[in-house]
Amino acid sequence: MILLGILIVLLVLLAPQIFFIVPQQNVYIIERLGKFNRTVGAGLNIKIPFFETVAAKVDMRTRQEQFTIDAKTRDNVTVTMAIAAQYRVSAQPAAQGQPSGVWRSYYMLANPTAQMRSYLIDALRSSVPQYTLDEVFDKKDAIASDVNQTVSGLMVAYGYDVVSTLITAIDLPADVEQSMNRINSAQREKEAAQSLAEAERIKVVTEARARAEAMEQAGRGIAAQRKAIADGISESLAVIKSSGVSAAEANQLFIFTQWTDMMSEFARNGRQSTVVLPSDFSQTASMFEQMLVAQETEGEDEFVIVEEESRA
Repeated sequence: MILLGILIVLLVLLAPQIFFIVPQQNVYIIERLGKFNRTVGAGLNIKIPFFETVAAKVDMRTRQEQFTIDAKTRDNVTVTMAIAAQYRVSAQPAAQGQPSGVWRSYYMLANPTAQMRSYLIDALRSSVPQYTLDEVFDKKDAIASDVNQTVSGLMVAYGYDVVSTLITAIDLPADVEQSMNRINSAQREKEAAQSLAEAERIKVVTEARARAEAMEQAGRGIAAQRKAIADGISESLAVIKSSGVSAAEANQLFIFTQWTDMMSEFARNGRQSTVVLPSDFSQTASMFEQMLVAQETEGEDEFVIVEEESRA
């Protein structure tokens, strides 16, 4: 009973040295007498007390490293870039004759994050000078992808997977940023001026077309009006001649009628500024008589000419 009690006491005292629990997403490295022995995953595990120890607790979750670098573009502009790199310990199992990713992450690098940062900075400073400033902004995702691919191939040998590399910000010197803003402002003003000029051109062309169409329609209206007048004159002369009035008398009557119509229109509207009056008020002859005298001086064929024009 005494011996059994001693064994139970020893087991209780040694239990923390024998049994241990590995949390989820963690891998423990077990060394036996200072030499790597095995790796154990999440759950309850057993080790030999005094002979085996937990050498390292490796976190398998993805972590992020942030830093900034200065790089010069192809057009000699120095930019400050904010970089965010996501990485994790490789879960690749040990192949035949090859150590696992967990083994390499612990035994091959003393400071893996510093090494990864050095690789990223070197890759970025080699890649950025291939692009102009505008191209760096336009192709930052492509640059980050190329850098990530390059660094991933280097870090996998040390047991780390570089998940992604992001360029989260690109800062410019103050004078360069002001110059770019002025260039962008001038470009926008140029585009605005071109748009306004194009709009003005369209407006002028549209107005010219409208005026041309209006003049065309007005011309057609005037032509139709003159044709109607000519037809009316022709019909009037035909009626006058059919009543037995001579051609000369008909022509004189038509001229006088036109004059009286004009005077009536002038009296009715009152907006005209010109009126035809007798040249000599001392004479007793009427306006009609003066018109007849003027008609006689121009010749007897006036009526024939008027009639032919009306028919035309």
